[in-house]
Amino acid sequence: MNKQIKVVGAVLVDGQTVLAARRSEQMSLPGMWEFPGGKIEPGETPEEALARELVEELECTAEIGEHVENSVYEYERITVSLATYYCTLLEGTPRLTEHSEIRWVPVAELRELNWAPADIPAVERVIQDLQA
Repeated sequence: MNKQIKVVGAVLVDGQTVLAARRSEQMSLPGMWEFPGGKIEPGETPEEALARELVEELECTAEIGEHVENSVYEYERITVSLATYYCTLLEGTPRLTEHSEIRWVPVAELRELNWAPADIPAVERVIQDLQA
């Protein structure tokens, strides 16, 4: 049985665009796109973990909003349980610290990116929510 890890992802929305982060060559799944975030540490709620990760990864603060999606994906060596949340930037402009690229992507173009498999259910939900 694979090791299970619980992670969170931020769906940062600005009008009709969403922030996507491209995984760097030093990360697993290099070159794939994801919603920024990371592992939930012991004793943290998903929302607390996401707020912390946004400061660490993007050097910005955000209000953690409505839950978007839960997905579980079994990779070769680990099983990822991903919870995504809509977020609103409060302070700072997202900056690269771990990823190779970050970009505001129009909702209509989200499917054009090569998303990490665990993120795909959230991508589909965001498209459905924001194009309604």
